[in-house]
Amino acid sequence: MVRRGRTRPKAGLSTGKTLDGVKARGQVVCGVNTGLAGFGAADSAGKWSGLDVDVCRAIAAATLGDAEKVKYVPLNAQQRFTALQSGEIDVLSRNTTFTLTRDASLGLNVTAVTYYDGQGFMVPVKTKIKSAKQLKGQTVCVQSGTTTEKNLTDYSKANNLNIKPVVFEKLEAAENAYFTGRCIAYTTDASGLASTRNKVA
Repeated sequence: MVRRGRTRPKAGLSTGKTLDGVKARGQVVCGVNTGLAGFGAADSAGKWSGLDVDVCRAIAAATLGDAEKVKYVPLNAQQRFTALQSGEIDVLSRNTTFTLTRDASLGLNVTAVTYYDGQGFMVPVKTKIKSAKQLKGQTVCVQSGTTTEKNLTDYSKANNLNIKPVVFEKLEAAENAYFTGRCIAYTTDASGLASTRNKVA
């Protein structure tokens, strides 16, 4: 399994205009994952839970005195930064890798890291694959617009594996493609793989 240092930062909600808007509205608008169990997912009744959701609740409690004053906006990897930059959301609390490039180019404030993660691969047991280096020439499902996608390409080139990425905009589409056999492997954060496996177990 390939593991790379990844973080889960919370971007946005600087003092000033954003905080003033939160107080005037009486609600924190919090961008979260579209559904990642343990971090940010809604149940059948629409109630959100998970570590990232708890961060949103903590911000609401600290700024408004009420942890329930949160509006959750589910965002995929392509939508997350634009939503924050445009002011659609006040804070982004979802799996997002902190990189120097993002820090320097997006014009966002990255605050405390809440989770350290690594990238991994999921494969069917029947393949008997024990190492990512055994994926030479194989198809791997991955979500677009992520550092996971870039890491996969870099790892493949560095190890002369000629891995064939099968790219999807939505997390759910990547997962479904893997479980229906379109790809021999699926790659994302190790925590995301655990969440996915837990959903289908």
